[in-house]
This record gives sequence, structure tokens and C-alpha cells, in this order.
Amino acid sequence: PHANGTLDPLRDAKNVDFDLIVTDLGQTEKRLERLSKDLKKQKTAELEKENELLIRAKARLEKELPLRELEMTKDDEKRIRGFMFLSQKPMLYVLNIGESTQLGTDLDAAPAKYNMIEYASRPNAGVTAICGKVEAELAEMPDEEAADFLASYGLTDSGLSRLIRKSYELLGLMSFFTAGEDECRAWTVERNSRAQNAAGAIHSDLEKHFIRAEVIRWDTLLEMGSEANARAKGLLRLEGKDYIVQDGDVMHIRHSG
Repeated sequence: PHANGTLDPLRDAKNVDFDLIVTDLGQTEKRLERLSKDLKKQKTAELEKENELLIRAKARLEKELPLRELEMTKDDEKRIRGFMFLSQKPMLYVLNIGESTQLGTDLDAAPAKYNMIEYASRPNAGVTAICGKVEAELAEMPDEEAADFLASYGLTDSGLSRLIRKSYELLGLMSFFTAGEDECRAWTVERNSRAQNAAGAIHSDLEKHFIRAEVIRWDTLLEMGSEANARAKGLLRLEGKDYIVQDGDVMHIRHSG
């Protein structure tokens, strides 16, 4: 049974956020007290900027608003990074719903059913739903059996897969692939990464000595059956260092190293 006696995801989400905000407020107040003393001894531009930023943060926290919604410059983000404020972190609310014969429909409807859409639509927040019971069963199954099991609920992918995708989206991340004869690997990079920077996720030498990238969409490669077939049909593109890598790209890096 729930500690509060009733199930109310929106209430619980607000309670968690409130606890994080209170913790951050206490830390902010302590730092501002210290800054006040330091500024009396010696004023520096950096201390004054930090003080101004934390005053803005404190005002927001006192309104019970999380710091992930606070507008900051890149320099401000660097100044505040060391505090590791909890309410500054992106927040993904995950609804754990019960098993049903129409689970696919129920998962899609859950955020609206539990009044989470508006709350989770705020900056740097999101919501998704899973069925923990089904996920536990899936974890014990081989891939082929798992696919049939999901289909029986009207699902094409697991809650874990949806959770990972939503997390990547919230964090501004994506994956590209490298594929060889005996191995295919996914590499995580920030969205809108240039090809040369993405190559650095594989190895710093590839970024340093980058020449070109051969690129093909993962689904196109699967359709062709092999890289050789795709190459024969002219489906591999040559892209330069400034190419913006797309989620799901398969890349072969040409380099001079």
C-alpha cells in the first residue's frame, strides 16, 4: 500500500520536487552567507557574478520552482555546476501501471490519465509509463520469445527501450553506429554533433585525423543486407567534418592516422 493511502502520481511528483527544492535552498543560503563575508573582504567580478546568480536561484527556489527552469548563460552553468543542485537535473517521471490485455493503449494513455502531461511539459522534464510486472518477465526471456510476448500486449518494444529513448531525448543525446564484419556498436553523442566531433567518441585519434565519413541510415543498411550491397547501389554518402550526425546513422570514419 502507498504511504499516503492513495495513488496520486502528480501529488507524489510534486512532493519529490519539493524535497529537492528545499535541499537546494539550504545549500544556496549557506553559500550566499559565505559570499557575503567574502565580498566584504575583497570584491571580485567573479564573486559578484556568482552572488548575483545565487540570488536569482534563491528567489526561484523560494517560489518552490526547480532550478532546471532557471535561464542561465554557459558561464552561469559553469559557475553553478560544482554545487550539483538536485532540482537542476533533468527530471523524467516514470509511471508504473498495472498489467492489462490492452497494455499498449494503457501505457500511451497513462500520462493524461494521471494528470502528468502539463506538469511534465515544463522545461527539462518529461514523462513516460512502463509496466514493471511485464518488464520483469521480459528480462527473463530470450529475444524471440520476448517479441511474441510484447505483441500479445499490442506492444512493439519494451518499456525499458522507451525509457532509454525518453532519457536520451531529455538529456539531448543520441546514438550513431559503427559496423564491422563481426561487431556493431552504438556510440552516444550530443544531438547536433558534427561528424568530426562524433568520431572522437570512438577514439581521439579519429577526431584528430578525420578526413571523411561514409554514412548510411541504419534501416537502409538492414534493408540492403550488407555494406557491400549498399555500396554497390550507391547508398553510402561521403560527408565532411561539419556534417551534423543524425540519430541512427551508421558511419565509417576515414582518417589519416
